[in-house]
Amino acid sequence: MQRRVEEALVKPLAEKEKERSRFSRARLPPRERRVRVTQTTPLRDASAREYIAFAVDVRFGDTWQENDIVGCAYPQTGALYVKSGDEYRPADILLGKRADPVPAVCVPGKPRS
Repeated sequence: MQRRVEEALVKPLAEKEKERSRFSRARLPPRERRVRVTQTTPLRDASAREYIAFAVDVRFGDTWQENDIVGCAYPQTGALYVKSGDEYRPADILLGKRADPVPAVCVPGKPRS
């Protein structure tokens, strides 16, 4: 799953940041990013689909800042979602694409009795 997040999110994000104008007022891109899978066993959402949570940490200088990007990945479909405020949206939002919030993803469902 870590490789999937790196290939589909971290690398395209780094490429997009290379195109940024040097006169931009946006935050400078980090020096380095790393992906952490934050759970070892998949969880199930309300639709009983398995997902795995991840976080992307960034380093601007010498110290790492954890959880710069937080999200989840669905192994069966390869879909990636990132947390934006209190909602989860498709990870493409970080690449400048418009994406509406997706309800009931990355949220554990109630266990079945």
